[in-house]
Amino acid sequence: MTRTTPSRPVDIEALFPGLAAYRRTATRLHPRQGTAKPGESSVAGPLLWPADEPWPVCTDVHPKGRGHLLSDVRLRRRIQDAARGRDFTEEERRLLDGMTRATHVPALGDADPVPLLAVAQLYTRDVPDLVGPRGCDLLQVFWCPFEVHGPDRTVDVVLKWRRSADVGAVLTPQPEPPVAGREECVPTSCVVHPEQVVEHEYFGLLGEDLQEEISDWEESLLDEEAEEAEEAGGGGGGEGDEIDYMSDLSIAPGWKVGGFAAWHLTDPAPVDCSACGTPMPPLLTVATGECDGASRSWVPVEDRAAADDPGADDPWAIDPSVIDPVGVYLGRGLLRVHTCPADPAHPHRLSFQ
Repeated sequence: MTRTTPSRPVDIEALFPGLAAYRRTATRLHPRQGTAKPGESSVAGPLLWPADEPWPVCTDVHPKGRGHLLSDVRLRRRIQDAARGRDFTEEERRLLDGMTRATHVPALGDADPVPLLAVAQLYTRDVPDLVGPRGCDLLQVFWCPFEVHGPDRTVDVVLKWRRSADVGAVLTPQPEPPVAGREECVPTSCVVHPEQVVEHEYFGLLGEDLQEEISDWEESLLDEEAEEAEEAGGGGGGEGDEIDYMSDLSIAPGWKVGGFAAWHLTDPAPVDCSACGTPMPPLLTVATGECDGASRSWVPVEDRAAADDPGADDPWAIDPSVIDPVGVYLGRGLLRVHTCPADPAHPHRLSFQ
């Protein structure tokens, strides 16, 4: 099924032509639970990985046998999905109570190599904003699901670019680590529904004149709504009706390729290439969910729970199954992988929000 982001509430470039200089496209991935084939773009595999090529492993020294069994993580999610809208059965509660964080693989040493976890596979034919080394048409993303790596103490992300036509026999079954440090480091298998959209730069990185013009415009909208509410005896302009640049007109939420970086929890920080100093835009954004209360206008038309119910109380209602389809929570909810536009082979960097 396709996913269609609704048109933005206003044509922001018509109101502020200077924003044309701060435009960029992004491809929203719209992951939804399901199992893809190795020849398809997906989240959490299976990958088009050659049978004769070693699977990437983590060789850093850190605890690897203690945490959450991947089998338990997946069973818990299946139980929770099945019980949505009802109470757990006694059998479901018994199974959930038996899943604890413990030393599940005591024979696994801290220095032993363990397979990395498949996170995403993206083909350039599906994702127009995916740009990598010349001749490569496939990006495969892995991480070690223990938040112990680097100065930020997070997962270690590995990128593999390749030519899909060079892959012969596909590796099966595909390795994975038996244990993850946290459940939220394990992505649920999803198919993707790529859709290209237009974004505009984070508000704090616009020119000062533009920032002032947009702030004045937003304030005038609030004044108009207040006047309408007063004329209606206090009954106008419900919560969530306001149009806001950052929430509705700037940066799309959810998993995506390309686009701009949002800095909603910290001040904007430069992310420059360690090899050549070139500013590095985000290649891949890994998000906790497809939307939140501040970004409902980005929810695809096909995923609004009340879209086919003309009598629904809330036509903006969101199908709960699409709010957090992948089940990943890194940093404070957002991980970005940045790559160098001058040379994609240069080391990538991570940023978090």
